[in-house]
Amino acid sequence: MPKPATPARTEPSPERREHAAETLRLLMERYPGAECALKHRNAWELLCATILSAQCTDERVNMVTPVLFERYPDPAALAGASQADVEEIVKSTGFFRNKAQSLIEMSQDVVARFGGEVPRTLEELTTLRGVGRKTANVVLGVCFGGQAVVVDTHVRRISQLLGWTSENDPDKIEQDLMALLPPDRWTAAGHTLIHHGRTICVARRPRCAECPVADRCPSAFGAAPAKAK
Repeated sequence: MPKPATPARTEPSPERREHAAETLRLLMERYPGAECALKHRNAWELLCATILSAQCTDERVNMVTPVLFERYPDPAALAGASQADVEEIVKSTGFFRNKAQSLIEMSQDVVARFGGEVPRTLEELTTLRGVGRKTANVVLGVCFGGQAVVVDTHVRRISQLLGWTSENDPDKIEQDLMALLPPDRWTAAGHTLIHHGRTICVARRPRCAECPVADRCPSAFGAAPAKAK
């Protein structure tokens, strides 16, 4: 039996784009200082910190990275590190064996293939071992001045609640948000939604009465999330 064809993705209407842009503007006004919470001094440090942030809080990562970067101050140093030594340093971030391996292998790739300099394109960044689209987009948007949509758990949940997407796959959510939001606000959108998810639209108990866009949110005050159109 032939496999059903995948339905074509429809472009959002001008009205939906306008509504989403205004909603984002109001959120950005509420969080004017929203930025990446991972402490770093360069793109390689941010790559390391973002890898460590998987299933871990930024606060915990920021407690670990000063020790990591003091011991291994650059890609060449970490590329030659002992797996056991790195595991010991990053153990408190969870999944420490996989994370230590990713950090070492990513650094080896940066040294061997890019002369010790972190590449500046999504295509090249995602060829580094341990680096997916989310991590690459963080670095592109924060360190290299690009515009990139970062989809973490906060962005996924809030964009679904706002009716901006009905997808669960991060790559598909990224595509939906890129189609819906103004390109010059893609990076800011990620920072803003993450901040909103940590302060007001918290997962366990959203404080809708304090939300600056509750009157624009189809899921406010416990309503079922709206389907993206």
